[in-house]
This record gives sequence, C-alpha cells and structure tokens, in this order.
Amino acid sequence: MATFETNKDDSNAETSFADKMSYSDYLGLENILTAQHPQSEAHDEMLFIVQHQTSELWMKLAIHELVAARTALSNDQLQQSFKMLARLSRIFEQLNSAWDVLRTMTPSEYTIFRETLGKSSGFQSWQYRLIEFIIGNRNEALLKPHAHSAEITKVLKSELQNPSLYDATLALLVRNGFDLPDEVINRDPAMSHQPNDAVEAAWAVIYKDPHKHWQLYELAEKLMDIEDYFRRWRFNHVTTVERIIGSKRGTGGTSGVPYLRRMLDVVLFPELWQVRTSL
Repeated sequence: MATFETNKDDSNAETSFADKMSYSDYLGLENILTAQHPQSEAHDEMLFIVQHQTSELWMKLAIHELVAARTALSNDQLQQSFKMLARLSRIFEQLNSAWDVLRTMTPSEYTIFRETLGKSSGFQSWQYRLIEFIIGNRNEALLKPHAHSAEITKVLKSELQNPSLYDATLALLVRNGFDLPDEVINRDPAMSHQPNDAVEAAWAVIYKDPHKHWQLYELAEKLMDIEDYFRRWRFNHVTTVERIIGSKRGTGGTSGVPYLRRMLDVVLFPELWQVRTSL
C-alpha cells in the first residue's frame, strides 16, 4: 500500500489554516472558481467562459502596468517604465496564447450554445476599451456599448481626459529638447493622435543616433514591441472568429469578421512605423 511521505526538509510546512490566511484565501479562489455559470449543457461552453474570464484578468493586469508606465514616463522615470512596458508585452503574449486554446473548439461545438450568449459580446469588454484608450486609440463613439453602466462610463470618460501613453511619450520628447508643434502637444486628449511629420522627424533623429539618445531609442522599441503584440492579438482574434463562425454577424451586432479586419488597420504609434521607411 502506498503511503504519503513528507520530506524532512518540509517538516515545518504549515498544514493548519483554521485561524490563518491560506493560499485560497489570499487569491480569493472561492470567488474566482465559482464564477463560471454555463447557460447550457454544452461541454465547450466552459472553455468559452474560462478563456474570456482569464483574458479579462490579464487585461486587468495590463491596465495596471499601462497606468504605472504612463506615470513613470510623465515623471521622467524611464528605467522604471521600461520594466512595466516589457511586462506588458509578455501580458499580450499570454493573451495571444489564449486564442490557441479557444481555437480547439469547432463550429459545430460553438453552435450548440451560441444562442445562450444573447447579445453579449467581446465588443462590450470595457477593459479592452480602456486599454485602447490608454494606449492612444480614442473614439468617444465607442462609449455607447457601455452606456448601460454609469460607473464604467465614468471610468472610460475619465480616461479620455488624460494624456494617452503615446501622448506622455511625445511630451517626454519635448522635455528632451525636441520641438513638436502645438497641435500635437496641446490637442484635445479625447481625440486620437494623428500622424505628424515633426514627430516622425524627431524619431528619425533618435534612430539615426541611438547611442546619443539611448533611453529614448529604447523607449521607442518598447512601444514597438507593445504594438507588435497588440497587432498579433487582433489578428489572432479575427482568425479565431473566422475559423469558428465564418462570416456570421457577431452576437453583439457587429459585422463580425469584417469589423475585426478593419481593426487590423488601426495604428497606435504611426510615426514609429513610418520612420522605418525614411531611415
């Protein structure tokens, strides 16, 4: 008969948690692991729910890192921001990997429970919207899917009054001696940044002499990493949706795949992409 043996090095391991905080207590696992409520008997609905819930958790961490990185940049703390931005790229990598799991579900399996979703859709993810707003893709029309929640709408509207991550980066360039026009630095923060020749020229100076502008050069590449992973996230999203539902409309009423493909053309840091042509 097999017996459980404890290594002598583990003899002091805590095993009684009647009056102490346990691993489960600390992580709130009772709430997390009981938050899955399938609306059908379909086996694959659990996969669908868990994939989206874990993605929302990663997005929560992404927002945490984005806000901290923006604050660090605004305070000229570039080294601190680099750590946060590097971590953000790894978070987006995790979000990308989640699509690989969801793609194991076939169209036949999804069809069984799709109607139980009603009008709910990833298009309504307010955390995804907040990530886009913080990074710099801003459009007040995208507040509409969240109008049913005054609290969420307040969070999103508040963010539109703050400089985006890219705005904070451009302000940093100015503080480092680069001359950028007023329409770039003092524009309405609720509007997305538009490509500007002076901004591209500033990045060209940095890229042509990286040793002189090493920290700004490193920042530029950290931002490129983020958009690179973000583009992959969008691409994997559209590929997964097309693989599972084809050209059907989304549950939330969007055109589905055509809408997601349009999102692939959204550029977050335009001058950082354009400067590669002019170098």
